Amino acid sequence: MGVYLSKEKVEEIFQEYAGDPKNTGSIEGQIALFTYRIQKLSEHLRQHKKDFSCKRALLQLVGKRRRMLRYLAKKDIERYRNIVQKLGLRK
Repeated sequence: MGVYLSKEKVEEIFQEYAGDPKNTGSIEGQIALFTYRIQKLSEHLRQHKKDFSCKRALLQLVGKRRRMLRYLAKKDIERYRNIVQKLGLRK
């Protein structure tokens, strides 16, 4: 099960977290997009426990998001703290 996002949803995510719907290269926007996709895949896996290809895709997305968060923490700790707080990633 692929998570296919509409163009409007992607633009909405980038508008909220990157400030501009066309700024698809911003780290915050990409992290927010990965977080949205991770949430949707997690919901899917709760119902379909044996969907192993979906589980693999989920783990890859989590790894990508983790690497981006690590990069952002090294580059600008304030932006890192803001995005983590906005998305509610760490407890």
